Amino acid sequence: MLPGPSADWSRVRADLRRHGAVLVCARPDDWRPDQAGAPRLRAILGHDWDRYRELTHPLVRTRFAASRLLLKSAAAAALDVRPEAVELGYSLTGRPGLRGYDGLDISLSHTDDLLLVGLADGATIGVDAEHRDRALYGPGLGRHMCTPYERERIEALPAAERNPAVLRLWTLKEAYSKALGLGLLFRFTDFGFSPDRAPTDVLRPDGAPATVGAWAFHSLSVADHTVAVAVRDAGFGRATDTAAATALDPALVDALTGAHGEEEQAGSSPGALDRP
Repeated sequence: MLPGPSADWSRVRADLRRHGAVLVCARPDDWRPDQAGAPRLRAILGHDWDRYRELTHPLVRTRFAASRLLLKSAAAAALDVRPEAVELGYSLTGRPGLRGYDGLDISLSHTDDLLLVGLADGATIGVDAEHRDRALYGPGLGRHMCTPYERERIEALPAAERNPAVLRLWTLKEAYSKALGLGLLFRFTDFGFSPDRAPTDVLRPDGAPATVGAWAFHSLSVADHTVAVAVRDAGFGRATDTAAATALDPALVDALTGAHGEEEQAGSSPGALDRP
């Protein structure tokens, strides 16, 4: 748990370099917007400031600001810039992204008492968290949440294990759909996971593998919450340094400067067209 904006971010940077993806967890009370002060809060929120001001419910407003403060601070730590320099953009489905820093993917989830941020270098990431006490098991599983395969496996579990299994499936599906950028547009009854073992693949409604080896999934417990992470390698390789000042790939820089040098030589050679 990161205790606030003044936390030591070195481990986040180290884990991102080592693993290519990192999960950042915090408590909303440690990231209250009033701690930042109005002028700095406005500077950090940037284009989200107007959206923040339009929210009328105090709790929703505070949670919105706290989640953006954590998200921008985490991204700023990875990029080695100030949080004020990080600007968020949103897709048509509401998925956040970093403007000008396409190599670093982000995902956000929050509950009443947990903030969760996922960062991935050269990959796509989705995260989700739900409180362990949330009741999801009940009538209507097949209509809204589970595939026929999942429902059959859940009903075969001992009664005490059914709600935890459904909660785990729900967070995995949320994380996967967030990584895809589809949110709830992707029907949760059209894809699934195994309810009773570690997630290794997306499954079709009948339980057959659907995305063999393309994704990595993790399900874990964090502070009385069930947390899920979905990561997909984009296929472009990982950067050796995510800092914004050194984000250009050395091979790309060499290729561009080499091409520029060849153009200059061609322009100065005999018979070259005069430039205005």
